Amino acid sequence: MSSTFQTRQVSFTLQCLLLSVVTFAIHMYLTSYFFVKVVFFFPIWQVYAFNLLTTYLLYSIINYRYSKDKNSVFTTFMFSTLLKMGLVIVFLLPLLIGNSKDKKPDVFNFFIVYFLFLIFEVFSTTKFLKNDD
Repeated sequence: MSSTFQTRQVSFTLQCLLLSVVTFAIHMYLTSYFFVKVVFFFPIWQVYAFNLLTTYLLYSIINYRYSKDKNSVFTTFMFSTLLKMGLVIVFLLPLLIGNSKDKKPDVFNFFIVYFLFLIFEVFSTTKFLKNDD
């Protein structure tokens, strides 16, 4: 692999971990302060682990494809985003088909984190589209 691939990958990894740690800490504080009596179907750490893993894998695939063929970034991003949406449905399926009384807190709990990671992912991927090296 090229050194630019590795540099981009290390940079993204550090940024993604920093985002995860900061938002996880804020999320834990807010849920422990405002949602003391709510028991979530998915623990918060599982939501973050899923989003961190899928975001990291998606970026890694795009970074790899960019280092091989600079013209396929957008197509790869769209396909992998579609794949990620399928994985989200599979992840949330136990909640959705389960017999929980109130699913709204869990759905909000998941999708707030999901959209934070998606924004970060889109921001990071647009750097490829802007780059002309």
